[in-house]
Amino acid sequence: MDSSHTIKIRAANPDDSLLIATLHAKSWQENYRTAISKEYLRDTVFNERKQIWLTRLNHPKINQLVLIAQINNEFCGFICLYGNNHPKFGTLIDNLHVKPEAKGLGVGSSLLSAASKWALAHYQTQGLYLEVLACNPKAIAFYESKGAQNIGSGFWLTPCNNKTKEYIYRWNSPADLINNAVY
Repeated sequence: MDSSHTIKIRAANPDDSLLIATLHAKSWQENYRTAISKEYLRDTVFNERKQIWLTRLNHPKINQLVLIAQINNEFCGFICLYGNNHPKFGTLIDNLHVKPEAKGLGVGSSLLSAASKWALAHYQTQGLYLEVLACNPKAIAFYESKGAQNIGSGFWLTPCNNKTKEYIYRWNSPADLINNAVY
């Protein structure tokens, strides 16, 4: 992807499930090698992610939003949110993944901006939060650069039953994220 580009954000539909599942699986393979077993990442992750995305896009929850990003009509990333997911933390950013060749082009920022505008329109009195694995320092740096605050830590029980450290990052309101999402 070249540097002269226009990022288009649109709502995902069931036809996007394979693209989303493939990027999700590849992102896990790239970033979670120290957290998830190599057997799971090699043999299971793609089919499991495919089933999850088929379900999410064919039978969405009422509080779910999935957006995809395109550059020159080519899929390059996605974000998934669940509004009013937690009584204290608010709206969950459950997934944000960008293709490696599109990183640094503003795709993640554009997805966060669109997501925060949706959250502001539908859940304006609540914050936004996400959980990020400790083994993913690039994601941590990205969220911190967007104004997210580390408010705690815990452990994620992976699909292969490993236990790995994660952090909870939060914005106090959708407006806080909007103000930091795009420079």
